[in-house]
Amino acid sequence: MAPTEDLPVTRMSDIYPGIDPSLHFNGQTYKGKVVLVTGASRGIGEEIASFYARAGASLSLVGRNSADLLEAKSRILSKKLDAQVEVFIADVVDTQAVKATVEETVSAFGRLDVVVANAGKADPWKKPFTEYDPDNWWKTMEVNIRGVYNIAHFALPELAKTKGYNIIIGSVGAQMRMPFASSYVTSKHALNRLNEYIHAEHPDVKTFSLNPGAIKTSMAENNPEAAPWLIDTLQLPAATCLRLTSGREDWLSGRYVSANWNLDEVDLDWKAKIIEQEALVNRLHVPV
Repeated sequence: MAPTEDLPVTRMSDIYPGIDPSLHFNGQTYKGKVVLVTGASRGIGEEIASFYARAGASLSLVGRNSADLLEAKSRILSKKLDAQVEVFIADVVDTQAVKATVEETVSAFGRLDVVVANAGKADPWKKPFTEYDPDNWWKTMEVNIRGVYNIAHFALPELAKTKGYNIIIGSVGAQMRMPFASSYVTSKHALNRLNEYIHAEHPDVKTFSLNPGAIKTSMAENNPEAAPWLIDTLQLPAATCLRLTSGREDWLSGRYVSANWNLDEVDLDWKAKIIEQEALVNRLHVPV
């Protein structure tokens, strides 16, 4: 399960000084900002939304289940009583539902500053794809790619107005070749390229494909054998998102980023090489 394509920096599993969110919480650095998060009813999405709320942002929570979203909203408000939170029921593969969600978010708050495309799907990784239902295999691709595309399609024009931020929740799996995980891995790899296109075609928006880390979420329960590797906290990607959208890491726009990387080390030891070599993007490995 160890990644074969990664930066050789210190691996982080929880909040560290470089992403300490207390600066944002105490300073309310996201006050006046509007953040939309898909897949926000639990796990990574809820925690990311919660961190933005605690930093002063207004929230648009998007998910498929009304009861789950309302419970997530309640938990977020228990941490930040004065947070402004709107809930939108939408399946990210439904183009018109996503369009309406973005429009209604802007109507409610007047702007859009950060989008976190977190909704995703993963199936058990136990046998070749030819032995699974082909429609279900494609459904994973649809949720993970079309769902992110739909949000980007309608949100990017609004983000361009605010010179905002777009975060795609990707995966370290995008850089791996895990037998039996073809739908998940292929979709996450494709998201890296979509992220590069967003950067190329919408230069006023900063965009990142973020590996959130190895976290024991409900989706991860489909593959219990991976449990020994699921050692990272929900707070790790949430705090990383705050740093990525703070203006400190705009130079990483258009690239794959991992929450497991110590971003201080990335800045100090790797920034010049990454920029010079146009690194952290999908590229065919050509023998030299």
